Amino acid sequence: MIIAFWICLFIIIYTFIGYGLVLFFLVKIKRIFTKPQVFIPVPDDLPNVTLLIAAYNEEDIIADKVNNTLELNYPKDRLQIVFITDGSSDRTVERLRNREGITLLHEDTRAGKMAAIKRAIPFINGDITVFTDANTFLNKDAILELVKHYQNNKVGAVAGEKRILVEDKADASSAGEGFYWKYESALKKWDYELYSNVGAAGELFSIRTALYQPVESDTIIDDHMIAMRIAEKGYVIAYEPNAYAMETASANTKEELKRKIRIAAGGIQSILRLKKAANPLYYPVLTFQYISHRVLRWTVTPILLVVTFLLNGLIVLNGDRGIYLVIFGAQVVFYVLGLTGMIFERRNIRIKSFFIPYYFCVMNYAVIAGAIRYFKRQQSAAWEKSERKTAQT
Repeated sequence: MIIAFWICLFIIIYTFIGYGLVLFFLVKIKRIFTKPQVFIPVPDDLPNVTLLIAAYNEEDIIADKVNNTLELNYPKDRLQIVFITDGSSDRTVERLRNREGITLLHEDTRAGKMAAIKRAIPFINGDITVFTDANTFLNKDAILELVKHYQNNKVGAVAGEKRILVEDKADASSAGEGFYWKYESALKKWDYELYSNVGAAGELFSIRTALYQPVESDTIIDDHMIAMRIAEKGYVIAYEPNAYAMETASANTKEELKRKIRIAAGGIQSILRLKKAANPLYYPVLTFQYISHRVLRWTVTPILLVVTFLLNGLIVLNGDRGIYLVIFGAQVVFYVLGLTGMIFERRNIRIKSFFIPYYFCVMNYAVIAGAIRYFKRQQSAAWEKSERKTAQT
């Protein structure tokens, strides 16, 4: 029981903290032998780019998204803008129709985001395809920052950065999501410096159009699968923090939980399908990064949190105190802080320090719930619109 406890605890610490530390030191060692390329200039001969934007019932924000897109700093004669609005039942299509400078692809049937992307592929004429969502806003130089990486022939995809707009008096969803994405951004930066990113967020990422590989229409997290299929071909997924997509946090923890459960279900699906990425015989460094950064989070680690707590309690009850009592006490304090964060959110008491443990618990619960939903075949591939805070909140 004691050996099982320490193995479980090691995996948990490695998943959430240890991998970041290992990655940091590996990057430091690599810098001794290879000087990192700090500045990558924007090429004089810019490639043709297609900006593909998925929208589902976004009537309240779609006009602002169009304006943001048209204001991007990229030559108009080299930028194709395509909106796909499959299944939208509000006035999104009406507000996009006849807008100069954009191509609208709409179908009344809602078959899921991956099906919509597949339908859009024949209309793409750019050498580079940039994917983004309708509820996010890009910085003006986002496309320029993305395309500069394609001067390296080894780069097959480039992930941008996701930034959460966190208000001063943040609730659990804002504080937790904001903290999570700051940590994720650091990991992605080091992942790329070591070798490659292991996926991409749908808010902003790009690929060489010629490398696009059709993904199953029932794919739940299409962005991750599209990018990783390219990585499985031996190409690198670059990361560019100066190309970023901004959005507000989920409206509340319930909405964030819904989103996380869907992502977790998609994570299980992707692990079962990305067999080459998990096989070290192909690209060992990519496999190390993929398992450490993704697979552990989406599979065993959330379950091990429960197992570790129970094993720790049994060990203490059996009379082994000392370090085991300290660790058990630390776990109890952490989960009490999480419970307090939940109570505070429900009573609209906003203290960020309590929301981080709460968000951590919610995130790991979502992984377990998502896995159950996937294996019960209860997760649809149709993208689900999550309610988000307004910019004024």
